[in-house]
Amino acid sequence: MDEDPSAIAAMRAITVSREYGSGGGEIAARLAKRLGWQLIDHEVVVRVAQMLHVSEEEAEQHDECVEGRLARMVKSLRLVHPSMPVTVDMPPAMDSRAFYEARCQVIEGAVASGQVVIVGRGAQAHLAQRRDVLHVRIVAPFALRLAYVMSREGLAREAAHARILKKDQERARYLEMFYHRHPGDAHLYDLVLNTGILDLESAVEVIAVVLARKARRLSTPLEELGPAVGLPRYPDLPKDARP
Repeated sequence: MDEDPSAIAAMRAITVSREYGSGGGEIAARLAKRLGWQLIDHEVVVRVAQMLHVSEEEAEQHDECVEGRLARMVKSLRLVHPSMPVTVDMPPAMDSRAFYEARCQVIEGAVASGQVVIVGRGAQAHLAQRRDVLHVRIVAPFALRLAYVMSREGLAREAAHARILKKDQERARYLEMFYHRHPGDAHLYDLVLNTGILDLESAVEVIAVVLARKARRLSTPLEELGPAVGLPRYPDLPKDARP
């Protein structure tokens, strides 16, 4: 199904949140190519590194994750009691907030340019109030995600299992710390797709259709949106209705 460019011209961005190993990154790349939009994925790391004058390796270490509890405790001890000996050796580094703020600037700059597909980085929460952004979540059963990571990354089952848990936990902690939301909250998204059911190309197709449909409703007043619009009152109260 071909998209009408004029119908989606008013949409600024698509955010793609994903469970690790669900194929969300691949879907985002294919979607950007199909629409002729810019993919914003690893480029976030590159831009953050440039903004903060750090290496890409350091920016990568802070990408979609925050300092662990131990690191924060040690840093707090050093701030409160500078002279207190701390047995855990913590290398000096910028804190997570500096990377978060730089990442936000990259996201906002990308949306200002328009026609971008942003992968992760909390963009679904950061841009939650914008009607001209489509928010998508990609999920899949754990067993299928495990098979995906083993195949794509060449990892043994135990290593793939540990990697999935680590990445999902890091992303969840990042969203919870800076936005007080959980990535599994369906209310953050316009669309949630299960790649255990749909193949990746079909997922791209569905997203493109929903993008066009949302674009057509941008000018609709908020009071004219919602599931009740256009529906008459029930002729009789439902049996389970309570006064």
